[in-house]
Amino acid sequence: MDTIAEIAREEAVRTAASLRGVLPADLLPLFDASFIRSHLLYDEFVYRLVLEVTREIGLEDITREPGTPEEIARRAQLAPEAALVPLDWMLRTLAARGLLDESSARRYAGRGVWPRLDPAVMREEQMRHDASWAPAYVLAETVAREYPAFLRGEATGEDVLFAPRRLRLWIDYFSNDHGLYAVNNRVGAIALERWLPRAGAIVLELGGGLASGTLAVIEHLERRGRLDAIAEYRFTEYVTAFLRRSEQTLRGRDPRLAGLTFGALDMNRSFAEQGVAPGSVSVIFAVNTLHVARDLEFTLGEVIRALEPAGRLVISECVLPGPRQPIYTEFVFNLTETFRSPRFHPIYRPGGGFLTPEQWKAAMEAAGLVDVRFLPDMARVRERVPEFLLAAIGATRP
Repeated sequence: MDTIAEIAREEAVRTAASLRGVLPADLLPLFDASFIRSHLLYDEFVYRLVLEVTREIGLEDITREPGTPEEIARRAQLAPEAALVPLDWMLRTLAARGLLDESSARRYAGRGVWPRLDPAVMREEQMRHDASWAPAYVLAETVAREYPAFLRGEATGEDVLFAPRRLRLWIDYFSNDHGLYAVNNRVGAIALERWLPRAGAIVLELGGGLASGTLAVIEHLERRGRLDAIAEYRFTEYVTAFLRRSEQTLRGRDPRLAGLTFGALDMNRSFAEQGVAPGSVSVIFAVNTLHVARDLEFTLGEVIRALEPAGRLVISECVLPGPRQPIYTEFVFNLTETFRSPRFHPIYRPGGGFLTPEQWKAAMEAAGLVDVRFLPDMARVRERVPEFLLAAIGATRP
């Protein structure tokens, strides 16, 4: 066994023990030592893929001379519009691992010979430990093979990720059978039940994707005997192929969820113009959706207009531990323009991708939402586990 894999086993046990005092009881089973070990193995796997990609585009030699991401991109003959955000992320990742020095002026310089580490060792250990994480590994490996071409401008990120031939990847990835992604849905479902503003709620799910979040909500409410707390559930999704497949999935399951309807909704356009009347829903629910809003201020404004008074926004999101701190999920999603190039805001949206808890709170309060809350309590959790990456976030329309 790779030494890193054994270290991950020991660290997972310590981290799980640290979380026991700060996670509520219903979240503890989701973040046990097994899950945390998988998280650590995958983090190392992605790092090793980054080493392979950056070595292939010549960064080990190029960074022997200090440079900013822009200067390094020019030396490597990369396409600046597409490459700068993922390149900057890769440089920060390598700096965090001690392979590069990073100055206060965002200049990076190599610190010697880079190690040669086989990603397959981590994948094999993960499959022995918990094969349900396989979709994350398949997706990251698929992306890594095409990353150099993307960085050179020879392929678009959208084609790499979302061409029709990739649909199977996403069906497997956005699934409650996938150990990495399912936890996002289950935390969201627990938060939705906790924060329902009233009995007989009307719920609109925004960006429902392939319906794994909806299924998690149904399964959780069934276990809790609370399906009747929802009077109407409106599933929405912008991508037609995802919407059609989700309708087939949910209708085929016979979920017994009252008022289940399906429709297209683009969060970057007026909700009212798309059939969502002002003040017409009790809850807007979304799993890993709002971080790719083109203009977060606009979308949160639409959310507020759609909610009834005292209605709730409930989202489950991957969150950054700190500004500019790289996390493995970004390796894949940095390829998409919607992820890396939203409308920026100096306080809560200084860059693309995921937000910190503090940035989410600032964005929601700036939009006019109140009573912003987190599940788990991120302040308490980060006292013990500073790099915790997931939270449900709730806020109320006054």
